[in-house]
Amino acid sequence: MTDDLLTPAEVAARLRATPRFVRRLVAERRIAYVKVGRFVRFEPAAVAAYIEANRVVPMTRAQLRRHFAEVA
Repeated sequence: MTDDLLTPAEVAARLRATPRFVRRLVAERRIAYVKVGRFVRFEPAAVAAYIEANRVVPMTRAQLRRHFAEVA
């Protein structure tokens, strides 16, 4: 089971971010993690879920205008 878990450095490499960014995600509880003793580890599915939850879908200009009209 623990062979499947990723270290913060591995998550940072997958996200192409710094380890500090991953630590901030953990501190802000923005990504699911597992505590193994004093170590923080991540399930690959949790990393994939984080990526999917933060996906930004492109919009056409017409959709963008409608969106701003609804918000205003």
